[in-house]
Amino acid sequence: MAKKAAGTPATVLLSAERVAHTLHPYDVAADAPNYGALVARALAVEPERLFKTLIAEVDGRLVVGVVPVTGDLDLKALASAAGGKRAVLADRAAAERSSGYVRGGISPLGQRKRLPTLIDDTAPILDLMYVSAGRRGLQVALAPADLIRLTGASVAPIRG
Repeated sequence: MAKKAAGTPATVLLSAERVAHTLHPYDVAADAPNYGALVARALAVEPERLFKTLIAEVDGRLVVGVVPVTGDLDLKALASAAGGKRAVLADRAAAERSSGYVRGGISPLGQRKRLPTLIDDTAPILDLMYVSAGRRGLQVALAPADLIRLTGASVAPIRG
């Protein structure tokens, strides 16, 4: 019987696809105010390189938005970029059920259900970006082009 690969679905996908990446553990309380800035400081990374993954509902369908932790997800811009009219952040339970990850550890990679994904247009100008590796306290650094390819993402100005 084959042994199942260890790690999160995101790290398993990266390894299976032979994508160059590095894992970066950190210890920041999940309920800490200004969480993204604290994670960037803990990792000694410029905050502009650290991205958060949010799941929104656009006209009744779930969509993933990946934006820098230095800003917010512009729901109107996300709706427009996704070809819809109205967007709201998805209910926590719906986001967790769809992605297979818990809030605070949702990765754009290896989600249970593949959703349309939009990545902010600041990502492609970076050589390296950081996103959740699929659990709280773990980030993965990779080239934006690899993230775009693996998620089938579109790039649009979706930060607020």
